[in-house]
Amino acid sequence: MSTDGPAMALTDLFTGVMASRPDGVAVATAEERLTYAELAARAAVIARALIELGVGRDDLVGLYLDRSADMVSALLGVWFSGGAYVPLDPEYPADRIGYMVEDSGIRVVLASKTRAAEIARPGLTVLAVEDLLSGDLLSGGVAESTLPETDDAPEVLAYVIYTSGSTGRPKGVEVPRGAVQNFLRSMAKTPGIGPDDVLVAVSTLSFDIAALEIFLPLMAGATTFVADTETTTHGASLAAALDQSGATMMQATPSTWRILLESGWDAPEGFKALCGGEALPLDLARALNSIATEVWNMYGPTETTIWSTCYRLPEGGVPVLVGRPIDRTSVYVLDKSMRPVPPGVQGEIYIGGAGLARGYRNQPERTAEAFVPDPFAKEEGGRLYRTGDLGRYLSDGNLECRGRTDSQVKVRGFRIELGEIESALEAHDEIRQGVVCAFGAGTPDARLVAYVVYEPGADLMAGDVRRHLGKRLPLYMVPGLVVELDELPQTPNGKVDRKALPHP
Repeated sequence: MSTDGPAMALTDLFTGVMASRPDGVAVATAEERLTYAELAARAAVIARALIELGVGRDDLVGLYLDRSADMVSALLGVWFSGGAYVPLDPEYPADRIGYMVEDSGIRVVLASKTRAAEIARPGLTVLAVEDLLSGDLLSGGVAESTLPETDDAPEVLAYVIYTSGSTGRPKGVEVPRGAVQNFLRSMAKTPGIGPDDVLVAVSTLSFDIAALEIFLPLMAGATTFVADTETTTHGASLAAALDQSGATMMQATPSTWRILLESGWDAPEGFKALCGGEALPLDLARALNSIATEVWNMYGPTETTIWSTCYRLPEGGVPVLVGRPIDRTSVYVLDKSMRPVPPGVQGEIYIGGAGLARGYRNQPERTAEAFVPDPFAKEEGGRLYRTGDLGRYLSDGNLECRGRTDSQVKVRGFRIELGEIESALEAHDEIRQGVVCAFGAGTPDARLVAYVVYEPGADLMAGDVRRHLGKRLPLYMVPGLVVELDELPQTPNGKVDRKALPHP
């Protein structure tokens, strides 16, 4: 990807690479390899099918897909139709999927053929990707396999990612194409990627960092190797995939890096490791830095498009900082009056610039609370995203993260609002009160614990509570331990005293 000259639209970036490297390997899996020309042909077929159904600028298309080369074809197909994609993880419970479909207003879903029936519901058109990409369609002629021209202005939506919400329901973050383009363009320079690189993609599409793993190689003429779901969760299998693919790069959470290192994997010469999604522990930073040529620590919330800062760990792996802002991004550390604090002083992190999302879908009040006017903007209408993260700038200009201002936590890279789990707990008729705590958040031993007070006469066990939650929440949000209490401890002002809850 050229990082010089005027910015190009996302679809133009891909078509430019495809034209210059039609026979280069764009996407690979354990069973399949697609050249750039083949990937473009498949994306074109999907895009035209969506356009025939009326999909255009800012229309949302659900993706209910297993990890495969077809998943990448579908992502590009949505963009070339003019639409934006909404990941619908097949591992999520039906209740959560249903809410996301209804809240987003999706009318069309691209699904894996074996899963199409699972997502079917009245008013929803479900297209099986394998059927769209059957041999007859792909051989139908130039018109069908030529990528359509599309409206790819910076303000057009690229995707909507649903994240955990403190009110009890997930919220959809609307990210425009210009934000994604700026992000990919900056990442192509720092940490950097080239046509000879192979990046192994391990993150679920529901985690926004997956966009780097899929699109950064494709915009740079490199190769994306898509690991299947089972491979991404087993260290030995992931190590084998890295070796098989000839990987030169991988991005993952600290939890995934740890299971990989525990398998005995050793990085090949020149390997670049990108780490983010949760705090990078010191011991892991040192271990990674001892085997990889480059280790980069990344930071940024979904609302500011994947990563907003990055930092290459020095020799020895310490200190573990999150570094400096990426291109066209401003990161401030402010006090409660939104005034900058001096270097070394802790404050709340605010982020502005080209990476800001539009806001939360269908939630103007929450958008206004989180995206506030930028008092430092040179142009009218500038905004800052209030991250809720605490941090401080060091004297050398690098940023250090130092925790949260609220009850949001990170467990295995997933952002979790404890209030959402608590709302789901108290939705059970036999649970009077429920409180959830995270122990060891940001470490490989992180776990969620639910403390519950049952209604008189309730006939529940811990397994019943977990099953109740499993019908409403993704598995990563279901507490591994449920502790029954007669009552919750309270502070003098009548609030739950979380510090007085018994340690599990």
